[in-house]
Amino acid sequence: MSREIIGLGPWLDTPPGRYLLAWERAQYDEAVADVFGYHALQLGLAELSTLAANRMPHRWLALAQPQPRFSTASQAQLITDFEALPFSEGSLDLVTLPHTLELSADPHGALREVERVLVPEGRVVLSGFNPVSLWGLRQRRARIYARMGVGDSYLPAACEAIHYWRMRDWLRLLGFEVESSRFGLYRPGVRSEAWLERFRWLDGLGERSWPIFGAAYFIVAVKRVRGMHLLTADWKRSRARAGAPVAVTSKVHRRGARAAPAPHSLTKKKEQRF
Repeated sequence: MSREIIGLGPWLDTPPGRYLLAWERAQYDEAVADVFGYHALQLGLAELSTLAANRMPHRWLALAQPQPRFSTASQAQLITDFEALPFSEGSLDLVTLPHTLELSADPHGALREVERVLVPEGRVVLSGFNPVSLWGLRQRRARIYARMGVGDSYLPAACEAIHYWRMRDWLRLLGFEVESSRFGLYRPGVRSEAWLERFRWLDGLGERSWPIFGAAYFIVAVKRVRGMHLLTADWKRSRARAGAPVAVTSKVHRRGARAAPAPHSLTKKKEQRF
């Protein structure tokens, strides 16, 4: 069961939330633009359209719970449990998970379900908060203060951030190969939009100097199947067979059989008779 309806949606309307959406929208648009196939699925976070730049003919948005702001059929085509997707095994070419695992009660089970429905060589694209960042430090400090009854959390309280290296381990255990990954959002954890703009210069500096300490990470992974070999098209194989040289022999000589006499030896024998 997802906890998305509890806190992430309203938080995205804040200045840091809009800052996060802008960065992740650019990452998803770049990552899914050249992923081809027939069926693509986004799990959760209706506020961010992760499949907008993709050109597959069938694209769905799946939510764990109906949301008042996204209740029309054109905005949410599917309401389902992320740990039990209503798709057959190996039926989807692309699945996107924008903070989906952080909001799931069983994140590893949800990722295992994604692996089940993906075709071999299918891709999963996901994003999440990085606990080892300025935003993560402020979130831990805010939780300590909240236990004492002072202040509130900086990031959505419903999100349980998953460490980047743990996420890579989960993907590897399920047979995924990380194709690319990156971090972003290096400005400090402030709530004011004016202060976020003042620290804009940290984005370029952080990406060059301390890239793994960005507030969010982005991963593209490919489902690998051991022992699977991609076959070429039939017309390529037939053309290769047609153009291959074939050795032709007139007669097969058995071992120990007498060799046929040469034509010139027969002529000499006839001349001796006469």
